Amino acid sequence: MYTGKTEKACCLCGNPDTKTRLDLPPRAVPLLKHAEAIAWRDIVGEVSIYFCESDWETVRELVLETGMSPLSRCNVARASFDLREDFEALLNDIRDEPDHSELEARMRSAARETLADPDDPYVEERDLVEARVVTWAFEDTEAEA
Repeated sequence: MYTGKTEKACCLCGNPDTKTRLDLPPRAVPLLKHAEAIAWRDIVGEVSIYFCESDWETVRELVLETGMSPLSRCNVARASFDLREDFEALLNDIRDEPDHSELEARMRSAARETLADPDDPYVEERDLVEARVVTWAFEDTEAEA
């Protein structure tokens, strides 16, 4: 049975017909709605959230025009991510937490590049929204640490 990442419904309204996906660093999970019970340090790889067409327009406006992050309204139950295998209880074996440093460095760099030249013809509106949300997620989670 495959238990990895799968496409999910819109993280705002639950509509299964999604239009847009944003990829976030694992540290963004605590910023999502209902994320209290999830150990974000056990996530392997990025976290993806999806939006239906109508909610995407709202998110786009919220991020690009208002300057606000949508993450607190996004339900973590509708996010897609992989958790490390937990054999600690079964095998009495302690596994190391996944190292997010390479993934985070890559995501920070991509966000900076996108925001540095938003008029680049290869930068889409979705890229700008993702870059801003990723940047805000790092700022918010580092302020709490």
